Amino acid sequence: MTTQEQIQDYINSQPELKRNDMQELHNIILELIPDCQLWFLDGKNDENKTVSNPNIGYGSYVMQYAGGKTRDFYQIGMSANTTGISVYIMNIGDKTYLSETYGDKIGKASVTGYCIKFKALKDINIEILKAAILDGLKE
Repeated sequence: MTTQEQIQDYINSQPELKRNDMQELHNIILELIPDCQLWFLDGKNDENKTVSNPNIGYGSYVMQYAGGKTRDFYQIGMSANTTGISVYIMNIGDKTYLSETYGDKIGKASVTGYCIKFKALKDINIEILKAAILDGLKE
């Protein structure tokens, strides 16, 4: 199964309202970064244990860990959670930047160091979300 097929299966597996929002958000991200590398992480570790929600990734950057280890990872991520959708903006070093820059403007969302979590797209300002995503694409 291709990455695109895995992504579509994951989106299609969601309840209708969440599925519609995730499909719209997937399309928005692809409009912002049309030629990006796509990722699909099933949320399982090397021992096939579930360690996180499955997530879709867009773009690529080198993530640096403590101790100097690095690995390629996505810049923008999206996943369903129990109450809605999470958007991950991974390539921002300052963990207060997202909440300070977008927290008051985005609408009904929880904004942390690298995650914007909301119940539905109708609850947030899409243009502000796009601006945050574009911020995560800067190197």
